[in-house]
Amino acid sequence: MFEQTAGVQTSAGAQSPARADLVALGWDDTFAAEAARWRDPTLVAARVLRADRGVCTVLAATGTVRASLAGAVLAATGDPVNLPCAGDWVLVRRWPDERSTVEVVLPRRTAIVRRTADKDSSGQVLAANCDTAAVIEPMHPAPDVARIERLLALAWESGARPLVVLTKCDLAPDPAAVVAQLAEVAPGVEVLPVSAQRGDGLAALRPRVGPGRTLALLGPSGAGKSTLVNALAGATVMATQQIRRVDGKGRHTTTYRALVPIPGGGAVLDTPGVRAVGLLDAAAGLDRAFAEVTALVRRCRFADCGHAAEPGCAVRAALEDGTLAPRRWESWQRLQREVAVETGRRDARLASVDRRHLARRSRANRR
Repeated sequence: MFEQTAGVQTSAGAQSPARADLVALGWDDTFAAEAARWRDPTLVAARVLRADRGVCTVLAATGTVRASLAGAVLAATGDPVNLPCAGDWVLVRRWPDERSTVEVVLPRRTAIVRRTADKDSSGQVLAANCDTAAVIEPMHPAPDVARIERLLALAWESGARPLVVLTKCDLAPDPAAVVAQLAEVAPGVEVLPVSAQRGDGLAALRPRVGPGRTLALLGPSGAGKSTLVNALAGATVMATQQIRRVDGKGRHTTTYRALVPIPGGGAVLDTPGVRAVGLLDAAAGLDRAFAEVTALVRRCRFADCGHAAEPGCAVRAALEDGTLAPRRWESWQRLQREVAVETGRRDARLASVDRRHLARRSRANRR
């Protein structure tokens, strides 16, 4: 039942290829083994195309259906991060009265998680089970380097392969110079200039959306994410809007996370434009995004070096001889402080939850 095919519709309402199988969307032996652990032949594998409050649009072998969250799924989601998200693989039950419910969320291979705006440092999953996390940044009017660094830390932390895609390269006077400049702040990450309008760079991007592969798009409003989805799909599957002429900023077009199957196999996961991206438990991702800074810190003579006046400080030496840019160092320090603060808040929240559970258990035992 896991390898059947069916015609499906994307969450945006556009018809996808007449035959689309789950294997082409990323279903493999690992997910099949996890599903088999439940030993319930009435459960059907499906991938989440869109997740709303308490209900999901999922793609199963028989097509797309709307499925509410079963009580067991809701009970197991003490942390919002565990709620189903676009890109998740789930097991769905079809009831005699035609209702469908999501009974199981299979373990994620990768997950892009950002901090929510609340004060308890909880997380929000932007995309699940993506092979490549592409940071989308427009060349016009000018790339935001700090935003690219922040999103790259998020991408590295997810477990997916990061990629920087510079859109609207047809509007830049010297795209090659911009690519060279941003390559310096994205160590180990490929930087691709793309113009969806002219088709430039799409050939280099398409292999990331081949059969069984999922490409997630992260970036601000007006960066051209939805336009890029349409170009890769070969049809208008996501609505787009023009940027404001006054300041070149974009309007929010995509207001939900949507997994869009691509003809020929694979999928693109479009996310809403993000104004603020908070980092949560992203220490490892930050190390990868600032690999050259991390290497310098490890070369300092003292493990607790404050990078001020200590002897043998590799960071101060690199700043003085120009091999480390001051802006890059300041950005690393700022993000390190943010991660430390949010980690402390999250640990305090989890400890409070544990204390409440212990208190309830103690009261129950006394009764």
